[in-house]
Amino acid sequence: MKETKKALVNKKNQSSISTYLNKFFKLKENKSNIKTEILAGITTFATMAYVLAVVPGILKSAGAPGGASLTILLLMIFACTMAMGLYTNRPFALAPGLGSVAIFAITMIKGEGIPWEIASGMIFISGVIFIIVSFGGIREFIVKLIPVSIKVSISAGIGLFISLLGFRSVGIIVADSNKNVLAFGDLTQPVVILAVIGLIIIIVLDALKVKGSFIIGIIVTTIIGIPMGITQIPNSLFSMPTGFSELAFKVNPIGALNVKYLPFLFAFFIPDFFSTLGTVLGVGEKAGFLDEEGNLEGIDKCFKVDSISTLVGSLFGMPCMTTYLESAAGVEQGGRTGLTAVTTAFLFLLMLFFTPLALMLPVSATAPVLMLIGMKMLSGMRKIDYENITEYLPAFICITLTIFTFNVGNGISAAMIVYVILKITTGKMKELLIGHYVLAAVLVYYFYVIATT
Repeated sequence: MKETKKALVNKKNQSSISTYLNKFFKLKENKSNIKTEILAGITTFATMAYVLAVVPGILKSAGAPGGASLTILLLMIFACTMAMGLYTNRPFALAPGLGSVAIFAITMIKGEGIPWEIASGMIFISGVIFIIVSFGGIREFIVKLIPVSIKVSISAGIGLFISLLGFRSVGIIVADSNKNVLAFGDLTQPVVILAVIGLIIIIVLDALKVKGSFIIGIIVTTIIGIPMGITQIPNSLFSMPTGFSELAFKVNPIGALNVKYLPFLFAFFIPDFFSTLGTVLGVGEKAGFLDEEGNLEGIDKCFKVDSISTLVGSLFGMPCMTTYLESAAGVEQGGRTGLTAVTTAFLFLLMLFFTPLALMLPVSATAPVLMLIGMKMLSGMRKIDYENITEYLPAFICITLTIFTFNVGNGISAAMIVYVILKITTGKMKELLIGHYVLAAVLVYYFYVIATT
């Protein structure tokens, strides 16, 4: 009798939790459910898990203690992704942008000898500017200046970019320095063979419309990698987090105001802003969030979370926190609400104590997910007007430079400049606003900074 009462109480509690989650995250309105959202969150986490090794490794090269960097990384991903999920109800996860991490650690601190505090100060200032843009209505103005053709092409550019990341990460595609081109790597390498096996598994599961095909594929591929010697089973699955006082609040924004650091400020802010814009619109387009004009309802909330995350991250020596492309993995698995992001956030928090478990996932198991997602993000290209060169050429530039420069911000920036030039030279200046000229001028200076830094 007691057991029956206990079972009824548990069932009632589960029902209450389910009702609350459905109501809070508007699951029915978004044609989703708790199971789908959780699976999507796990998938996003699995495809992002590599940052646990990469980001602390890069920061360590600049003198940061590895343990403290990892603890801060996990806490920042948890806090920022949780904020995104709860405040925006969108399935987007955040982590430090690898480009900003490289500039921060390798170029500035290690290469230029800039003190850690000043480098963090520049991230802080970039965050302040980002907040002003996001909260002051400037962000909305800039988004409206971007034509629909470029907004649509962002998704395709990100898709090919993600796919290329997957192929490069396992060595299927490599840079051939002798011919100065991308080429096939050594296809006989075990990591390549395992990645191909994983890709086949995921393609078959996806074709059969198996729920959770990505995460199932990642797990199966990871297991197959054990006898192949690729998946390394850790000695212990448990780990205790270290303190982070060595890096906390070591920031000097006043010293970063020196005019000689202006190029680095541009190098942080422009890519951070446009990468966030590109990822939110690109992944949003894949999720079906965009309207006919390529706009995303509630995008202002996404930018507010992103900009505040960059500012807070700088206080702990963590370069620009940004919305991650790997969020597309969760979206592809059906994630449509903030519950996906909340699930991802909690999994990263758990890694404070189970880091070896996350690091056990081989890149060969997660790369196939990126390869397949990239292909699926090309569908939006059918919306572009291929009869109008002032529309399709900027879209082409956006896609091409996103892939070739490995930077979403570069693709969008170059596309906007080309768009303005084409409208002027084809006699369609009436379609331009003063804001287009101002934005183009700023972006031209951005490329000047890149070329001269």
